[in-house]
Amino acid sequence: MSLLIFVIPVALVFLMFRSQKKRQQQASQMQSTMEPGAAVRTIGGMYALVKAVNDSTVELEMAPGVVAHFSKSAVAAVIDAQEYDEIINGRPEEDEAADLDAELADTELVEDEVLKDEDAQESISLAKADSEKPAAK
Repeated sequence: MSLLIFVIPVALVFLMFRSQKKRQQQASQMQSTMEPGAAVRTIGGMYALVKAVNDSTVELEMAPGVVAHFSKSAVAAVIDAQEYDEIINGRPEEDEAADLDAELADTELVEDEVLKDEDAQESISLAKADSEKPAAK
């Protein structure tokens, strides 16, 4: 029993160090694969293009003509060009066209339902008006 109390904490510490080492290896591999022209996301959530890679820093172009120097460790992820383009410029046109068509169809369905409801309300109010008329003497 006392051996189990000693083994469990040691195993937990070993697993924590192992996962931390894997994350560090992934980060260093990602930083080594950065090259000019790659799209990246910083740890602050800013998207930019890599202009130059130095020993410990990287030059990022945040907007046309606006270049800033960052530490390599400030880069959270290298993203593919299509994802960067979608984030910066919005969704692709074909997605927007499909959404507009779906929205138009939904709007037409709602309008049809409203017209049916209005016709039903009118029928109900006419029936009430007929039933409330005083009887002819």
